[in-house]
Amino acid sequence: MKTLIASWRDHTLYGQFTALSSALLLCCWPGCSAANTTEDKNAATADTSQSREIERISVVSQRMPFRGDVPLSALPQAINVITSDTLNDQGLSDFQNTIDLASGISRQNTLGGLWDSFAIRGFAGDENLPGGYLINGYSAGRGYSGKRDTVNIQSIEVLKGPGSALYGRSEPGGTINIITKKPQFSPAGYVQLSAASYDHYRAEADYTNAINEQLAFRVNGAYEDNGSFRDTIHSKKWFFSPSVDYLINDRSKLSYELELLDQKIPFDRGVVIQDNHFKRANIQRFYGEPADGPMHVQASGHQLTLTHELGYSWQLLAGLGFRDSSLEGYSSEAELSSARQLLYLDGTTLSRQRRWRDYDAQDLSAKLEVSGALQALVTHHILLGVDGYHYQLDSLLKRWRVTPGDNRYSINIEHPRYGQTAPALSITNDDHEKQRATGIYLQDQLDLSARWKALLGMRFDHFEQRINSSLTDLSTHQTQNTLNPRAGLVFQADANVSLYVSYAEGFRPNTGTDVNGIAFDPENSKSWEIGTKFALFDNNVSGTLALFRAEKSNILAADPVNTGYTAALGKATSKGIELDLNAWLTDNTQLAIAYAYTDAVTANAIINADWGVNIPKGSPLVNIPKHKLNLTLTQDFALFGHSARAGINTTYVDQRLGDSVSPAYELPQYTLVRIFATQHLGQNWQVNASINNLLDKRYFVSSYAALWTQPGEPRTATISIKYNF
Repeated sequence: MKTLIASWRDHTLYGQFTALSSALLLCCWPGCSAANTTEDKNAATADTSQSREIERISVVSQRMPFRGDVPLSALPQAINVITSDTLNDQGLSDFQNTIDLASGISRQNTLGGLWDSFAIRGFAGDENLPGGYLINGYSAGRGYSGKRDTVNIQSIEVLKGPGSALYGRSEPGGTINIITKKPQFSPAGYVQLSAASYDHYRAEADYTNAINEQLAFRVNGAYEDNGSFRDTIHSKKWFFSPSVDYLINDRSKLSYELELLDQKIPFDRGVVIQDNHFKRANIQRFYGEPADGPMHVQASGHQLTLTHELGYSWQLLAGLGFRDSSLEGYSSEAELSSARQLLYLDGTTLSRQRRWRDYDAQDLSAKLEVSGALQALVTHHILLGVDGYHYQLDSLLKRWRVTPGDNRYSINIEHPRYGQTAPALSITNDDHEKQRATGIYLQDQLDLSARWKALLGMRFDHFEQRINSSLTDLSTHQTQNTLNPRAGLVFQADANVSLYVSYAEGFRPNTGTDVNGIAFDPENSKSWEIGTKFALFDNNVSGTLALFRAEKSNILAADPVNTGYTAALGKATSKGIELDLNAWLTDNTQLAIAYAYTDAVTANAIINADWGVNIPKGSPLVNIPKHKLNLTLTQDFALFGHSARAGINTTYVDQRLGDSVSPAYELPQYTLVRIFATQHLGQNWQVNASINNLLDKRYFVSSYAALWTQPGEPRTATISIKYNF
């Protein structure tokens, strides 16, 4: 048995599930992410933490769901990878804060930190839902899963361009796939305690070991008790994730992962901006109602994956995923309708509405795929699979809205008075939505010659959606069949430079109905990309340069009058250029650059009937900056006889539209500076420190409308102590 297990550990399949496989592969490939790990350059440092040493496993190939045996470097698309080492170095424990490290990703509305929301290459999806992403190839973007924690994240893959030809449900801008930490057969772990400004406190831990020669486990989790720079805001969150790997034999492996989250945070629409005077806004003031209490998010996720080596380099992968999530609580929010809003009359009285949300979602998914290589004139890397999901969403919304001219339940923006009598609510929405989808996909990457590679892919989806309203007894049903192709060509100019071009079509079901209870048609998209991946000067300078263009129809936007609802915006296009570059200036100095120019606009003229506003063709999309730049400089050195690391990170975000029906409302540009440092103290101890927004700049992260604008956090210092064992 020991020989069998040792054989498995040396096998490439075992490498698929090792925690650092993605990062190790990409560091050797052209197009390595600008945020990649620096371990290879610092292997000679004697005092590296045990957690990094235990994960350092050589991998010669990798197979993940929807990828087969094709490495990331060979795919004709831009890809960024952010590793856990980068997150640890910069003190990032919140997934939402990691997206600045990759090019082409912009922040969207998180409702005061209630969930994660982002746009890739200008496309964000539904503004009233969290951003969609994958976890180990399984969908985690349906439902309400709160703020994603980083304690169990090994790496974050940002796969640019539409993935619908494989994933089935994807934005044309790209897909984020989170790779979680995997069990190891050697003991390793850590405990870390952190404290930060504004009464932020956090504890996290991670431990992995073998139970016997065939069974290994890993368990990690975190707990947070956080204050805020915002008045009256206090939040709590705990996250727990155990996982198990069972080596059935030398060909088969069974893996199970569980994620549990419980989060309580008040619903916060942000601050009020009047007449574009951002400097006058008091970013500390909360205009909701503390007596509403927190929004309560509970979520659980299960993943069960079986891999079996069929022989002759072929592999079978089968998996099940199930996610259950709920969001429940009261909120008091500024009224957006100008006819109901007293603030537009006297400048100080903010009319508010009140809501109760009770949302529950269940998402069951399954996949079965085979992958491998065969020789027929040329080498074919085949990926063939079938998948499906059953998604159910129950949405209950109760609301009270003020009548025009009435000042009940209003609040003075200069001197807020909390504790007002809450108005009675009435049901405005009680919908029960079910989605069923089945897909079949086939991809063939052909090694035409030593320099030329071609990729051809196709996916067929059958989609059904039914929405029943208990309030109106209205039932809406639709069925869609769609065929999405994908094609690409890679030219390996030499061992260090490759050129690629790709085209893909996409498909994404839209969740929910408009204010009249009519289900939305799915989104359809097309995307083109051309780029180069390079690794020059003995791999000391590597990266990706890409030009892209994408177009999407049937996209949704927030309905500003019927708040809480969405409306069909029509068509939009996005084009731009992205650069991700990683450079070793010396053996101990690394510079990472992530830059994107994104021009995302409407492709057709729209008349908003509620506001009577004409939105002309070419209007920018909300919260999408044209320019975004992220720079990270890190330095490794020895201090007090032990290894240390220090760095500085700078993020520039251009001005961007803040309200889809008000082209004059733009959020100002901003530049943030973060410094961070790690000092090892002997074999087991280390101290991490960071200061975010070092220059204490006033900035605004995102906006739904002028009265719902999210301010950024002022200067914040964090210190943590970590014990590795």
